[in-house]
Amino acid sequence: MIRTIQGPAIFLAQFAGDSPPFDSLDSIAGWAAGLGFRGVQIPSWDARLFDLARAAESQDYCDEVQGTLARHGLVITELSTHLQGQLVAVHPAYDAAFDGFAPEAARGNPAARQAWAVEQLKLAARASRRLGLSAHASFPGALAWPFVYPWPQRPAGLVETAFAELAARWRPILDAFDDAGVDLCFEIHPGEDLHDGASFERFLEAVGNHPRCNILYDPSHFVLQQLDHLAFLDIYHSRIRAFHAKDAEFRPNGRVGVYGGYLPWVERAGRFRSLGDGQVDFRSVFSKLAQYGFGGWAVLEWECCLKHPEDGAREGAAFIRDHIIRVTDKAFDDFAAAGTDEAANRRLLGIG
Repeated sequence: MIRTIQGPAIFLAQFAGDSPPFDSLDSIAGWAAGLGFRGVQIPSWDARLFDLARAAESQDYCDEVQGTLARHGLVITELSTHLQGQLVAVHPAYDAAFDGFAPEAARGNPAARQAWAVEQLKLAARASRRLGLSAHASFPGALAWPFVYPWPQRPAGLVETAFAELAARWRPILDAFDDAGVDLCFEIHPGEDLHDGASFERFLEAVGNHPRCNILYDPSHFVLQQLDHLAFLDIYHSRIRAFHAKDAEFRPNGRVGVYGGYLPWVERAGRFRSLGDGQVDFRSVFSKLAQYGFGGWAVLEWECCLKHPEDGAREGAAFIRDHIIRVTDKAFDDFAAAGTDEAANRRLLGIG
């Protein structure tokens, strides 16, 4: 059944800060509502906006959070554990880089860091249930990513072992989300072991086609790796339960292509852009999401190497609103209905 997408909403992670109006949930909610947003996706790691542990245990606190947003005409679309999810699986090559995502007590101790991350995800499942949410956004982490380009040749069984371990780490978390009645939506993203359709399929098989193993669809990451972002919707629409509206462009030249040559974002062939400034075919994206019955939220994630974030947010609210298709409740040719019945149909077919 076709459904109308909800929106516009905004992911608050890139906007939270130490200065008003970005330094508290109440003030950032007022700012977002003033731009025309109707929902917010909350980064659960940002204590300026949200207390994940408290939300997991206290219905009063969850009611307070929802009340704060409601005063501005907003709702929570999803909680996000992108940073914590990343720490569920970290290859040792990235230990130092990702230690900063963990609390100080867990830094320098990969086992403690992973245990903390797993507990954070389980808290997020309980908090999502208390908040009445149906979906949750996260990263899966990565064990095999250093071997994504096979040189030297990967040893036989390396990828299979990596995905078996990744599945073993996530299966108890997926079960916790199942107990909470919430879909866990992995953002398919380079740098993660789940970075395209084939790798998602491999993981899905490894977790036994778990019903809570689903996708956060962000077409910008497909533009940058030259994957067909519209065909992806045709193939995986039944598993897409969350949506980041983010734009990107890919402009290869004689110096750089997909890998970017270690250049800064503004000089790369593949760059994230504000909504409407890139190459994502959003008219077709919104059409396909409506066709396949996606009833979740269109959530702006702002990442742009050129435009100011506040301008990107203001323009993005209007962009999403203008692209949402209010789906029809009748067929366009109903006016020509002949009002026939089964007997008449059989006569028309010559079998009456």
